[in-house]
Amino acid sequence: MFGLCDCNNFFVSCERAFDPSLEGRPVVVLSNNDGCVVSRSNEAKALGIKMGQPLYQIRDFIKRNNVVVRSSNYHLYGDMSRRVMTTLKQHIPAIEIYSIDEAFLLLDGYPTDRLKQLGEDVARIVRRNTGIPVSIGMSHTKTLAKIASKLCKKYPKLNSACLMYRPEDIRKVLEKFPIEDVWGIGRRQSRMFHECRITTAAQFCDLPEEWIDNRLNITGKHTWLELKGTPCIEFSHETADKQSIMVSRSFSKELHDIEELHETVTTFASLAAEKLRKQRCVAQEMQVFILTNRHREDHPQHYECEQILFPTATDSTLEIVKAATAALRRIYRKGYGYKKSGVRLSRITPATAVQGSLFDTVDRPKHKALMETIDRINAGMGRESVKLVSQGTITDHTNREHLSPQYTTRWEDILVVKV
Repeated sequence: MFGLCDCNNFFVSCERAFDPSLEGRPVVVLSNNDGCVVSRSNEAKALGIKMGQPLYQIRDFIKRNNVVVRSSNYHLYGDMSRRVMTTLKQHIPAIEIYSIDEAFLLLDGYPTDRLKQLGEDVARIVRRNTGIPVSIGMSHTKTLAKIASKLCKKYPKLNSACLMYRPEDIRKVLEKFPIEDVWGIGRRQSRMFHECRITTAAQFCDLPEEWIDNRLNITGKHTWLELKGTPCIEFSHETADKQSIMVSRSFSKELHDIEELHETVTTFASLAAEKLRKQRCVAQEMQVFILTNRHREDHPQHYECEQILFPTATDSTLEIVKAATAALRRIYRKGYGYKKSGVRLSRITPATAVQGSLFDTVDRPKHKALMETIDRINAGMGRESVKLVSQGTITDHTNREHLSPQYTTRWEDILVVKV
């Protein structure tokens, strides 16, 4: 049996965990630069606010309905996610972190008649320990567990845990479950199904295998089998290392000065290197890019990307930042207003598999010791307590007018309790 623990309206729930006045009120969290809605409370959903809706389109509606708006507080959300996952690991030995707000649970060995109570207990403990409400769905496959978790959110009487294991109950659910909401069914496949008058998961299950083989790829067939109760998607006991690491951002205003771009690229390269070291890997290749605002057709447009190949795969911030800034100088063009920049590390391999070179000019043991020291200080004292001088002090060019405090990751923002 598999389970899926899904945090309810995660970004909104993180905000509510530290601001109880938001309970029962419509709340939305916005994307980078306060652009679009990326998380909604149930009250905001009831008002008709759509996921991905641009803020400028609903600004007046938000004021009329007293909707609370928050900018994305990714430091807070990342830390709260870690707390949720840590709590899960304490009660379910085998979990697979799927995203910032979802984790699969391996429930083999638990008696079926105890799973419902187990789900309720775990959901209650997570809420008690973190303040984050979760929905836990359980069934024979990952895909069915996903559907079960959605039922938890729709029906509060399930008490945060839904167990689907009897074939007749699964069939009833699939007969009403929209095909476009099935995990693994994309927009293109959804359109194809609707053109064939297939609108529910049950109708999808009833299709003959020959039809599936002729119309769908192997992923689509796995989804079909999973809905029929045959596990096809493996459970990973360890979080897989990322095959590429991207750090990029759109700016609230166009940047014309290379010094401002230099600070952003340096910061992005440093963050990418830190992420690389966290998974104990090195990168052989890096791409640095800058681009103008494609929505401003009245402005001159420029997009440039440079690829760098390191002679020896590296995780050193010093080496990665040096290469990134050199690339920026080569691709920057004066007279353009740049709206976005980014750094992407690729050809990632474990640090233990580095192939050295007799002609290497970098003192790698020295770099390694320095990076370990910096990471240890930043882990204990807060991110960027130690950073390169080239990162500067003005690196956040994003628009976040509704940002809440970083309650758990910044000393100045820790809540003060008055007794």
